[in-house]
Amino acid sequence: MSKFNLTREEALAFHHDPFPGKWEVNATVPMTTQRDLSLAYSPGVAIPCEEIAKNPETAYDYTNKGNLVAVISNGTAVLGLGNLGALGSKPVMEGKSVLFKRFADVNSIDIELDTEDPDAFCQAVKLMGPTFGGINLEDIKAPECFIIEQRLKEEMDIPVFHDDQHGTAVICAAGLINALHLSDKKIEDVKIVLNGAGAAGIACIELLKSMGARHENCICCDTKGVIYQGRTEGMNQWKSAHAVDTKLRTLEEAMKDADVFLGVSVKGAVTQDMVASMADNPVIFAMANPDPEITPEEAREVRADAIVATGRSDYPNQVNNVLGFPYLFRGALDIHARAINDEMKIACAEALAKIAREDVPDEVALAYGKNLSFGRDYIIPTPFDPRLIHRIPPAVAKAGMDTGAARRPIVDMRSYEDSLKSRMDPTASILRGLHNRARQAQSRMIFAEGDDVRVLRAAVMYQRSGLGKAIVVGREADVKEKLEGAGLADAVRELEIVNAANTRHLETYKEFLYARLQRKGMDRQDVHRLAARDRHVFAALMLAHGHGDGLITGATRKSAHVMSRLNYVFDADAEQGAAGVTAVLHRGRIVLIADTLVHEWPDEHDLANIAERAADVARHLGLEPRVAFVSFSTFGYPVSERATKMHLAPEILDQRGARFEYEGEMTVDVALNPRAQAQYPFQRLSGPANILVVPARHSASISTKLMQEMAGATVIGPILAGVDKSIQICSTNMTANDILNMAVLAACDLR
Repeated sequence: MSKFNLTREEALAFHHDPFPGKWEVNATVPMTTQRDLSLAYSPGVAIPCEEIAKNPETAYDYTNKGNLVAVISNGTAVLGLGNLGALGSKPVMEGKSVLFKRFADVNSIDIELDTEDPDAFCQAVKLMGPTFGGINLEDIKAPECFIIEQRLKEEMDIPVFHDDQHGTAVICAAGLINALHLSDKKIEDVKIVLNGAGAAGIACIELLKSMGARHENCICCDTKGVIYQGRTEGMNQWKSAHAVDTKLRTLEEAMKDADVFLGVSVKGAVTQDMVASMADNPVIFAMANPDPEITPEEAREVRADAIVATGRSDYPNQVNNVLGFPYLFRGALDIHARAINDEMKIACAEALAKIAREDVPDEVALAYGKNLSFGRDYIIPTPFDPRLIHRIPPAVAKAGMDTGAARRPIVDMRSYEDSLKSRMDPTASILRGLHNRARQAQSRMIFAEGDDVRVLRAAVMYQRSGLGKAIVVGREADVKEKLEGAGLADAVRELEIVNAANTRHLETYKEFLYARLQRKGMDRQDVHRLAARDRHVFAALMLAHGHGDGLITGATRKSAHVMSRLNYVFDADAEQGAAGVTAVLHRGRIVLIADTLVHEWPDEHDLANIAERAADVARHLGLEPRVAFVSFSTFGYPVSERATKMHLAPEILDQRGARFEYEGEMTVDVALNPRAQAQYPFQRLSGPANILVVPARHSASISTKLMQEMAGATVIGPILAGVDKSIQICSTNMTANDILNMAVLAACDLR
């Protein structure tokens, strides 16, 4: 564990606090009233029981069977620790269960069977079949794992998948697809050497043969050497199936002129001399854990052209099973599959390989502290790539449907993909709706800070996603250099790059600006410097003159500075009624918080303006505004001067005849909790507020950042409302995807 900088105490504390273990059970239905209990159990439960007895397929409709996987082991081969027994394996099985939930929203229960008898094991698992939608076998030693899996596949009508075998094989196959792509080789032509003919090794070679590798080109080795036809020592039926007619007898002999090495054996099994003897552009998957057969440094010391993958997270190209099993089961469960067949595994591998060849999202770069792009050190996606959940299960599901493994085929694959996007983040549907609106608007979006690679990547994504035209403010040479550094050199030809030196509108911009600022202490030289040298001002002038439909800025400077520059061109200050509105999305719920950008300490008139701006934004988002003026006081108690303005603001809206729901002052729980609201029957909100107007900008900042950091909420904004043109101001810590979302908001004209 040292390579992860973990201590024994830290690991034990993680599994002990705040509660022992790693998961718990939560009800998905209300369980508070007697009626709830009657529906959940007796007598209400009798109705779905009768339906399932008549038609077993309805178990997928009325129970959690269709999203429930059992992680089952007898603990005979726990990680690299050996036979720890059933109970000793439980922490690992619990961990596997939470990985199912974390990465693919698959509910999972770990089951540890205290037997080493394959017959008893199979009988126990088979008897539990009605409970689950799939079985994930784990950490069972060979050859029993082969016997158990094969028998359960034959006797059960749900997917049975031994991840130690097939999970490794799928990720290995994905990496090999890309490694051969980089090497310009074909799988049917390459010589493959496998060292380690256990569960994972045999599964790897079998899957590669299913993908086109030729039997005679695949040399398998174990501790006794090459597995050749006629060998009797240390053989079994699974090894014999891969014996070849060859005079090669040792791993060293087999490695000569090999194109691919697959290792699932032990540390140090491969020497530098063996690597040196391999063919050009050798592919080396040294997957032994915790230490590989040969390290990437050792391999590249003798072969700079080698492509190396390992099982370790501290080296590039990690062969990590978490990239496969959650999404394989997600796709299989969603078609109520009878099995996970080779075609589904190959579809998973091909989808993974394709993702690795595409641009890498910023979230991944941030998680790993570096920018990644397809190449020798990046042939396999990383586990935290947000695309995995909506790209792999559809590929698996389609392969299952095409091969007859599906009980209930998916009719609308596009809707299925959309549901997967929102499955792990319930707010994704809101973002998706905004993206659709932006795509219809086809706005010309001005990106003011063309010297920042995040902004450039967002601009490229904006245009390539079909959202509209991206216009970048910057010097062409600088933009080109930044794009090349980000692996987006071809995007230079796609983007429109504008600056003061290449526009024909500069004099028009300067005259406009001089007319605005000549009575505010600015002479023509000041105006020239602002228009020609300040990118925020120049971009705002472009927008003011209709040379773009929206503006994105603020990713490189503090919002106060950017606001001061925008105010040279637009009336975007507090006196003109502008306001910042931030959307907080959490567990499928959206709440707008205002003002998060413009007003430092608003009075009651400002608060009324802020409420009106926020209501406009809510309507743009498809929400019926319900505004709560929040404070530490609720309807006059406790009495405080600082709460007075929150009490007066609704009265000002009364005078204006505002046409949306509003109420205050009140505490946050009264604003958001129907039960708390019910204690005040006179209050005017028809339900929980979806807009919180807070007393000052500092309280807005505290609220949004607390929700983001402590609750894991998605925060969008601040959205600048109340300005004549569509302008969105980013934060300096935003990723390219965050900046893209701000561009989408600007395209939707949320003001």
